[in-house]
Amino acid sequence: MTIVHVAGEIDVYTAPLLREVLDKQVAAGRTDLVVDLEKVTFMDSTGLGVLVGRLKLVRGQNGTLRIVSAQERILKVFKITGLDKVFHIYPTVDEAAAASNA
Repeated sequence: MTIVHVAGEIDVYTAPLLREVLDKQVAAGRTDLVVDLEKVTFMDSTGLGVLVGRLKLVRGQNGTLRIVSAQERILKVFKITGLDKVFHIYPTVDEAAAASNA
């Protein structure tokens, strides 16, 4: 399991950086990913698009991508778009890690 910690804003300007980091992990064979969004202050549709794309990528390699966030404003973005039904979202990294081992 590989944990990617993300901080700040994920928007049209920073989403390509997130995509690059996640793609490097997948290219290195790390397809059991946990993306920690606990320190993310804002995320727009561009950020969601990156996460959805990477989810498809890792699933294509029998991998998983789990999200960590307990922040209501970030969770709301997933709920509004219905992506809370697509992603496995955990309140803590420890809980996401435990799910990896289950």
